Amino acid sequence: MTERRARDLQLLDALDAHAGVSFDGDVWRIVREERDVLQGYPAAARWDPGSFDVLYTALAPEGALEEIHFHLSRQPVFPSKIRSVLHRIAVRTQRTLKLADLQAVEALGVTPETYGTLDYGRCQEIGDAAAFLGFDGILAPSARWPCQNLILFSESYGPDELQVVESAPVDWADWRARRLEVRKSALEAD
Repeated sequence: MTERRARDLQLLDALDAHAGVSFDGDVWRIVREERDVLQGYPAAARWDPGSFDVLYTALAPEGALEEIHFHLSRQPVFPSKIRSVLHRIAVRTQRTLKLADLQAVEALGVTPETYGTLDYGRCQEIGDAAAFLGFDGILAPSARWPCQNLILFSESYGPDELQVVESAPVDWADWRARRLEVRKSALEAD
């Protein structure tokens, strides 16, 4: 059992000052072929401490691809038999904590130097505090791609607020071959 620390009162006050935003649009998420794309889990990743279920999504399909590619690439050998599926999901949120850019994240105590690393401590504190305060998720800059990510707190959503629009298998060899060129184009368009 994980021991819970007291929440940072200054952080709670800072987040409580945010009204939250609504979001109505499409997001992308990659899961292994056999997984339910709409089922969250306590990932203990950047924005959740592992004590509640979340869905990690990106507002660009390349953002979802690059995030999963990053984690698969950390293995000694890139998995050759993994079968992943990229899903486009229509979602509506009501009260999402919006951290528009790295400056907004930095204002909450996350250093730009650690944001793209696996040092998730402060971000997890922010996610925990946001869930505690009743936000339904977090809209924040991706650490891997020039786009925003939408992290959904699973308990905040009913079946009519998330709908899988389309799904397509991921060809990881193709993505590895073209990702740098696609990133360059995305940065130039930004």
